[in-house]
Amino acid sequence: MAKTKKKAELSLLGEPEVVYRTARNKYGNAALEEDGNSITYWLGGKRMLKNPIRSDFDLFLTSAEGIPKSSVDELASHLGVSRKSMAEDILDLSVKTLERKAPADKLDKRTSSHALEIAKVMQHAYEVFEDPEKIKRWINKENRALNGMKPIRLFDTLTGLVMVNDILGRIEHGVYS
Repeated sequence: MAKTKKKAELSLLGEPEVVYRTARNKYGNAALEEDGNSITYWLGGKRMLKNPIRSDFDLFLTSAEGIPKSSVDELASHLGVSRKSMAEDILDLSVKTLERKAPADKLDKRTSSHALEIAKVMQHAYEVFEDPEKIKRWINKENRALNGMKPIRLFDTLTGLVMVNDILGRIEHGVYS
């Protein structure tokens, strides 16, 4: 996949300014790299998350502020799971708690942080597989490197997300997984 290119330019103050250019992969997908802000795609894009996420500090600020409930719905759709499964099995929330919230209502920082970490793993999976449908199939299929578990079953803990991310790194570098 062609990566988003960053070109340093000088601003009026003489400081370098990062300019993000969008590239298309072999499937013609450009939306996954909107303004260099690819993690937001998995959470509904700019229409859901107003502030760009370009660094880990931006992730921290976004999780502290809270993401809207509709971002979790969007993430569940990309994962290929129901809203109930997303709430209860992954985020450890009551589905009723999630259902009571309006789409624009912000989630607490723990839930927001968890959803953002899942989006980071999904973006890494996109960089490996380059196709959202392949990602959905891969995370919902048993994996020998994960003791026969489906990657999505590990999305409920940070340790599990790290394990899945490690497997993606191994696949990315051609190590059998």
